[in-house]
Amino acid sequence: MGEHSSEKFIPPISLNPNSGSDTDEEWCVKRHSWASPTDAYGIVDFEDTATRVCRAKYLRLAVDSKPEAILHLMLKEWQMERPKLLLSVYGGSKNFSLSPKVEQAFSKGLVTAALSTGAWILTNGINTGASKYVGEAVKIYGGHDLRKRNTVGITPWGVIDNNADLIGRDVFRPYQPLGNPLSKRACLNGFHSHFLFVDDGTLGKHGCQQGLRRKLEKHINLLKIHPRLNFGVPVVCVVLEGGPAVISTVLDYVSSVPPVPVFVFEGSGRAADLLAFLYNELEADIKDDFLMRIKQVFAVDQSEAFHLYALLLQCMDHRQCVSRVLKYNFSLHIYSFLVKFVFLCRCHI
Repeated sequence: MGEHSSEKFIPPISLNPNSGSDTDEEWCVKRHSWASPTDAYGIVDFEDTATRVCRAKYLRLAVDSKPEAILHLMLKEWQMERPKLLLSVYGGSKNFSLSPKVEQAFSKGLVTAALSTGAWILTNGINTGASKYVGEAVKIYGGHDLRKRNTVGITPWGVIDNNADLIGRDVFRPYQPLGNPLSKRACLNGFHSHFLFVDDGTLGKHGCQQGLRRKLEKHINLLKIHPRLNFGVPVVCVVLEGGPAVISTVLDYVSSVPPVPVFVFEGSGRAADLLAFLYNELEADIKDDFLMRIKQVFAVDQSEAFHLYALLLQCMDHRQCVSRVLKYNFSLHIYSFLVKFVFLCRCHI
């Protein structure tokens, strides 16, 4: 209540003394929030990156915003180059360590693939976990040409630390991503070029951006790379480490129509390694050992392990859409796999 305008705020019925109700009403987005013209957009300047020009365009938008309107904003208002490939990166939201070999393969390969194809990179935009590794990759290998930086963070507005500092229409806002170790909020990564802050009225809650992100990806997929070519912008999911939610995300991608290819960085940990292990050992009798591995990796009980095992098996039902990456050059690997994947999809159709 304290973070909403007192002039517009209408308390839930359970907090209204005239409601006559003795029970608390459960808060929900549709009932207790409403849309209004956005009050937060402009440019954010990351002050702790003085050696580089690190500024990003940003916009706060409703969770049910239309993807065609978002894409119009990105192409017409933000003047982003039309993508020829979309690399959607998922993984752990908390910090994790990568071996130097895996980190270099991921960082150099991801940015090389993006720059050489004119790709957009999508992440959750926060300064921890997988999106932080994406930011480091852009920092090291991305170069200084701002026009070629198309790294978009799609982030829940309610999880951003000091998000009130970003309120203002067509403003220039300094931002210090220092982070408070006691805060449950998240800081933004300073090496992203654009941010979409998805607002569903919640505070400190992750996940609301996922539906909007998938709708935007599907809409971008409909864009024609060239008027003479009969296919749209390819979408690729890239998995680096990750928790149980990433497994559900992978299943959503590979089972969608049309399916989306998934690149799994073997050796990065947790979800990525479980997917790679099952990919390698699918024909072997590993159920008991694999269930134990799931329990240890995610620290879950037996029933949850069974549930995740079932999801992993469903992912392997679409094995042709999954590719492991470790020793290969990622940028070359992605090209060859996409050619094979497009061929498989066309044969299937």
